Amino acid sequence: MKGIVEERAVELGEYILENQATVRTAAKKFGISKSTVHKDVAQRLQYIDPALYQKVKQVLDVNKAQRHIRGGMATRMKYRKESAGDPRA
Repeated sequence: MKGIVEERAVELGEYILENQATVRTAAKKFGISKSTVHKDVAQRLQYIDPALYQKVKQVLDVNKAQRHIRGGMATRMKYRKESAGDPRA
């Protein structure tokens, strides 16, 4: 069982690195929870493949720094869609 978890951690790390993916995107792609993705790449990967861990950590740090901007843009688009269908807007 341990080998499967370690392989998954490496696969997740490689996917995140190749696609500059977020934890949420990786979780959807692999059909697992965000908590599992985070545990795999933030804790397990550090011991399995330290070089890959450092690269993945950089991607996740960028994603974390940008998440408030993405959230604001999503909210903005949501309300633009709603007002486009509203004849009063």
